[in-house]
Amino acid sequence: MNHPPEPAGKEQQLLRHARREGLLILVAWALALIWSVGYSYLYGYGRPVNDIRLILGMPDWVLWAIAGPWVVCLAFTMWFCFGFMTDDDLGRDPDEGAGHV
Repeated sequence: MNHPPEPAGKEQQLLRHARREGLLILVAWALALIWSVGYSYLYGYGRPVNDIRLILGMPDWVLWAIAGPWVVCLAFTMWFCFGFMTDDDLGRDPDEGAGHV
């Protein structure tokens, strides 16, 4: 029985980078979800109306549960895209240079 050839080192590197980046994004997403839902549940519901303060025209819990994580996620996205994500060479396209339009 013939076994398929071992994948090239470049393919293994691409897979390793993709898994690392995907796992980091999944962890960041889960943290943002847990923070937003948890903070909203703890500080947004069941509070007396007189205890809710307005910050920048929105209830304080909305600022810290929704707007705050958006800003943090924006900063994380910029760092991830411009500083962490690896730009790997994917090789040549088989049709590249064949003169097809």
